[in-house]
Amino acid sequence: MKVLACYSMKGGVGKTATAVNIAWFAADAGLRTLLVDMDPQGASSFYFRVKSKKKRWGKRFFKAYKNLVGHIKGSDYENLDVIPAHLSFRHFDVNLSNMSKSRKRLNRILKGFQKEYDLVILDCPPAITLLSENVFAASDLILVPVIPTTLSERTLDQLQKFFDDRDLPARRIVPFFSMVQRQKNMHANTMARLRKSNKRMLESTIPFSSDIEKMGVFRAPVGEFTRSRPAFIAYRDLWTEIRDSLGG
Repeated sequence: MKVLACYSMKGGVGKTATAVNIAWFAADAGLRTLLVDMDPQGASSFYFRVKSKKKRWGKRFFKAYKNLVGHIKGSDYENLDVIPAHLSFRHFDVNLSNMSKSRKRLNRILKGFQKEYDLVILDCPPAITLLSENVFAASDLILVPVIPTTLSERTLDQLQKFFDDRDLPARRIVPFFSMVQRQKNMHANTMARLRKSNKRMLESTIPFSSDIEKMGVFRAPVGEFTRSRPAFIAYRDLWTEIRDSLGG
């Protein structure tokens, strides 16, 4: 089983759209896939038309693997299950701070899914907190969408510095360009410069596209309503690179 985190310190960069579409492609390729929506906003859950139980359960999330099992929901797609977000997830950092081995709790509970799933995808909230450190410890790859602008580039630099300062394996950070508008000189120049300075940057780029925005209207991955448009092709290419990076 592999664990892939869709993560960014910055919101509004296409993180959730990436998690949803990559989960769809993985399941379509035959991988038993579990998407864990850890963002209390619950956007991934919304796209996949699943709802969490009304009762608060975020406090029990990190205590045992069995606590998660009862919250798994089947999606409309074969091979794809979802653990939907709950508003109580907003207290994750407080809950973790009161636990022993607080930076490795997520890694421990996800191991319980090894026999049931080939790939676990984590849709993470935009922050760098104790929860984030759990994500970093549990993930084989940390997929980071980067809009080719100054602020988005800055958050990538901050993430890399965070890893360097704590001797975390920087090779797990896999950035890619998101919401790209090639007609903008700033986007083109930033992409060219970052590709030279960051060898881990993936080749695939996700365009700024109305088709991605329409995911909220259709409440579905891009591939469910168009397979000929640039957004679908871009996510397909991104999935191919991720699959190869994960070793299968």
